Amino acid sequence: MKKTALKVSALVLAAALATGCATNTSDVENTANRAAADAAAAASAAEAARAAADRAAQAAAAAQSTADQALSAATEAQACCEANRESMERMFQKSMSK
Repeated sequence: MKKTALKVSALVLAAALATGCATNTSDVENTANRAAADAAAAASAAEAARAAADRAAQAAAAAQSTADQALSAATEAQACCEANRESMERMFQKSMSK
C-alpha cells in the first residue's frame, strides 16, 4: 500500500511540476508573442514615419524651389525698377536744364 501511495504521490507531483512548467512556458510564449507583435507595430510605425519624412523632404524641396524662383523674379523686378528710376531721373534732369 505504501508503494502504491508513493507511486501515486510521485505521479501527482510530476503532473503538478509539468503543469507548472507548461504554465511558465505558456507565459514565456505569450510574452514573446506580445514582444514580437510590439516589434512589428514599432517597425510599421517607423516605416510610416520614414515615408512621412520623405514626403516632407519632397515638399520642402518644392517649397525651396518656389522660393528661389520668387527671389529671382523679385531681383529682376528690382533691377527693372532701378533702371526705370534712373531713366526717369535723367529725363527729369534733362527737362529741368532746358
